[in-house]
Amino acid sequence: MTITSDGNEIRRISFRQGLNLIVDESTNQVTGNGIGKTTVLKLVDFCLGANPKNIYIDPESKKQEHKAVKDYLINKRVLITLVLVSSFENQSSDEIIIERNFLSKKDLVRRINGNQLTEEEFLQKLSNLIFPKHFADKPTFRQIISHNVRYKDESINNTLKTLDKFTSDAEYETLYLFLFGVEYTQGNEKQEILIKLNQEENYKKRLERDQTKTAYETTLALINNDISTLNEKRSSLNLNESFESDVDSLNNLKYDINKLSSSIGKLNIRKDLIIETEKTIRGSKSNIDLQQLELIYQQASNQLSEMQKTFNELVSFHNKMIEQKVKFVSKELPEIEADLLKKKSDLNLLLKEEKLLTEKISKSESFEELEEIIAELNDKYQRRGEYENVLSQLVEVEENIKGFNLKLEKIDNELFSDEFENHVKDQLNKFNVFFASISDKLYGEQYAIKYDIVTNRKKQRIYKFDAFNTNLSSGKKQGEISCFDIAYTLFADEENIPCLHFLLNDKKELMHDNQLVKIAEFVSNNNIQFVASILKDKLPDEIDREEFFVLKLSDSDKLFRIES
Repeated sequence: MTITSDGNEIRRISFRQGLNLIVDESTNQVTGNGIGKTTVLKLVDFCLGANPKNIYIDPESKKQEHKAVKDYLINKRVLITLVLVSSFENQSSDEIIIERNFLSKKDLVRRINGNQLTEEEFLQKLSNLIFPKHFADKPTFRQIISHNVRYKDESINNTLKTLDKFTSDAEYETLYLFLFGVEYTQGNEKQEILIKLNQEENYKKRLERDQTKTAYETTLALINNDISTLNEKRSSLNLNESFESDVDSLNNLKYDINKLSSSIGKLNIRKDLIIETEKTIRGSKSNIDLQQLELIYQQASNQLSEMQKTFNELVSFHNKMIEQKVKFVSKELPEIEADLLKKKSDLNLLLKEEKLLTEKISKSESFEELEEIIAELNDKYQRRGEYENVLSQLVEVEENIKGFNLKLEKIDNELFSDEFENHVKDQLNKFNVFFASISDKLYGEQYAIKYDIVTNRKKQRIYKFDAFNTNLSSGKKQGEISCFDIAYTLFADEENIPCLHFLLNDKKELMHDNQLVKIAEFVSNNNIQFVASILKDKLPDEIDREEFFVLKLSDSDKLFRIES
């Protein structure tokens, strides 16, 4: 990886097979913060599609950006170039050359093998090159590689839950079925159905905000009885035939008007709900102005240091599929808007007709009792129209929910069949052979991954994967995580599943000395790059050697050399 400033090379980091240490040599340094150890990992991640803001957001205060770093990256036109090779041993092996800078618009550089790409094309191209047989939208490229790049709190502290804390179990299910080589092509469809199902359920809640469906049905039955009674009472007045006919026509017209008005109102609710959902999804895009939101988030996070960088992960995670989700959620809008336009036109015609008929009736002979009956009938017809329309909307939304649940059931019948579950079990058993063997060799403990079929609060079944054992100390957890990542690389190779052969790790001073030493020995013999940032004075003697160092930083020689 190279870092250039105004076309001049300021850093060249030559990663190699085995252990690659990024060390802080500062004297009297307590934390090692601020010199750029973690930033090296972030730059690699940036070249793999991460948000550029990760590089210059202040990790300590979280209230503001590192203005000096941001200005330097932009004003000095800093360019990051990352080269991925399929083999170190074969000099003619395939290469992927990735170039990115921190500028915008016409000055922005986002290239793969010399080709300038849009953000969506960039991630898709990386996915096609690294995972050539993966054609589904989920899991995303960024989700697949999340366990390879561990510098955020979630991935540093969790073996499997490497994504944002808002990630659903359904997304983790799709991710790990893919990683463990269980062919499951309906993961993306399942997640789209869940989005639509959630939208319909929210719509149903809005319709039943005042009363339940059965309450509307009961009230409607009483209203119909009242209308029959009032019509009988009106008939007993023995008015002239024309007057009766006109009143009947007016009542029916008012009923139609109220029913149509109510229908327009419900359509507007559905339209607003779709637009609201669309805005919510668009609101998570990383290219909108989030400055004020970031400031608020950073102020809150200042008091909660364990939330460090969670907001950045949230923003970058959603980039991939925003537009596809927007199209899916809003595809009904044209039909709804056309229906609204037609119904409003019909309503205007009915209102004109009502006005003419009302004027005609007002000229007829009337009685005080009849006027009271008509007023009460008008109220009953209005309420009947409203309730009938609500009920028709509830019937429709319940049918939609039923349809989506049937689709989910069809998917689940395959997903949770004995045959599919046995396949999941077989693949996990294969992986656990590597996981248990490596953890036993390195730490004398056998780790494993298990799955459970759980039912969430919406009664939906999910494959949930967890680490088989529980480790309470941070050092133990660090060892478990590293064993998992190494085991997965070997498992993927055995199963011919494409994967990245480099593992980026931050804060490895949390790991016990003997763990890091054993990892160094193991990865050097198994075609794995293990890249770790660490304080030099925390290094065990066995690996405190130049052959393991790929970058040495200090207070006097920070990563970007801005001070120079």
